[in-house]
Amino acid sequence: MDVDASNFKQSLSRLQDLLDDADFVGLDIEFTGLRSNSSQQISLFDSPSEWYQKTRQSIQQFTICQIGLSVFYSVEGEPNKYVAHSYNFFLFPTTFGILDSEFSFQASSVQFLNQYGFDYNKFLKKGIPYMNEEQEKKIRQSILRGNWRVRSSLDKDQIKVVIDKVTRWLDLAEEDDRMTLPGIYGFQAVEVQMVLRQALPNIWTMLRDEGVVVKKVSEPYRWYLENASCDQMRCWREEIVLSARGFSVFFQMLVRAKKPLIGHNMMMDLLHLHEKFFKPLPESYDEFKQNIHSLFPVIIDTKNVTKDIWKELRFPRVSNLSEVYDVLNSDLNPTNNSGPEIMHGRDCEKYVETKCPHEAGYDAFLCGSVLLKVAHLLLEKVYGNDSVDELTFSQYLDVLEPYVNQVNLIRAGVPKINLSGPDYPSIRPPVLILTVKSPEVTEHQVYREFQNLCKFDVRRFTANQFLLLTNKFKDARSVLKEYKNHPNLQISLYRYWKHSPNITCLLRVCGIITTWAAIALVLGRFGPRLH
Repeated sequence: MDVDASNFKQSLSRLQDLLDDADFVGLDIEFTGLRSNSSQQISLFDSPSEWYQKTRQSIQQFTICQIGLSVFYSVEGEPNKYVAHSYNFFLFPTTFGILDSEFSFQASSVQFLNQYGFDYNKFLKKGIPYMNEEQEKKIRQSILRGNWRVRSSLDKDQIKVVIDKVTRWLDLAEEDDRMTLPGIYGFQAVEVQMVLRQALPNIWTMLRDEGVVVKKVSEPYRWYLENASCDQMRCWREEIVLSARGFSVFFQMLVRAKKPLIGHNMMMDLLHLHEKFFKPLPESYDEFKQNIHSLFPVIIDTKNVTKDIWKELRFPRVSNLSEVYDVLNSDLNPTNNSGPEIMHGRDCEKYVETKCPHEAGYDAFLCGSVLLKVAHLLLEKVYGNDSVDELTFSQYLDVLEPYVNQVNLIRAGVPKINLSGPDYPSIRPPVLILTVKSPEVTEHQVYREFQNLCKFDVRRFTANQFLLLTNKFKDARSVLKEYKNHPNLQISLYRYWKHSPNITCLLRVCGIITTWAAIALVLGRFGPRLH
């Protein structure tokens, strides 16, 4: 189901009910770009902290255009049956007063989403506003100072057209007559009502599902409406803040629910969730981990899980989320027929017959489905066929415990990070050291030398030495073998005690000291003695 600014507010109560009953929530996010060309390139040499610092720059430059959430809950009285309600939320940054976000589009990302039918009109014209806590604080301060104007949600010409339309209608309308201004919602609805009430003393406005409703009233009744309920100033302030917060209202609902959050290769998703809805990303990598773990205590990355079980269970090696889903729903999965049954909710039946890869709601549904299929596979492997007749989701969580809060990391010194504690040591292949005869060789030339054989990250070590690192052990072995007797290039395993300039310098100094000490000892032993 698609949700934009026109139907978001009406969907909130339904979403809250679903979260209350949920076992877990699948997540996927689409962005206007992934990694800025101006930011530093990530590398297999990067520690998690270095990777975070480089990626943080790109997160601040791009924005979210669509969030997919698939809420899964088990059916009471029907063992191992789940219903998924999948939603696509189209988002656009809040524009209010001093808040006027700048963000970039990356051509490759736009082209990629276009290829899969992404609706940019909904993103740009009907996107749900959102903000983080720091931005909300600025808005509240702005309102208290009396700055109520909403920047660029409606331009002056649009406002004039609306006032003229209502004014012409008023000339012919009788008291209690109504007219509807359709297609106005969110910030626009708040601003239109404020402008109309200020301009026309004999109307009253209300926001309804069909749009802004304008009612002709007498001026005394207008005064009564303004003063009969709560303090009007306070009501409008809260209405403005609520409209400005938009999707952030639902984000807080998701945080309070504390349901397990499931994604696939979800590190970028988590960075954006923190930056766009919670607080600007901190400089400290450890602080980021602590914050995310506090917001979502149970996170499972299906990329990390499937990457691990592929080796053990000898499935075809696939990494794309759609391919993983297809494999787990085929005869290649020995538990496919006995595994959990997954149904689509009544209001979310788009994906019953239709595959929509890279649509956020569909990918969120795939994440949740892959989690259930993998958990069932692991449970049967551990306990055998007799113990999987009637299962609860808590049993699935138990067997997935080794993967909880372990998030896959693309191209870094470690393959995954641990959100709930210290990161694990690297299990990457060993670093290789390349020695060349010419000191004028560049890192790019070294990269091109090996690119047809395998992919290495290259880092200059000394004037004529380079460090090489790959994420595949077989690539390291093949290069050592292939270049064993090369006339101009010497490749060996890097050893800190042998190759580090600091160690080499220390050994040289120790050698010199030892040599002079030996010479002094010899000269002292055979030199002239005084009696």
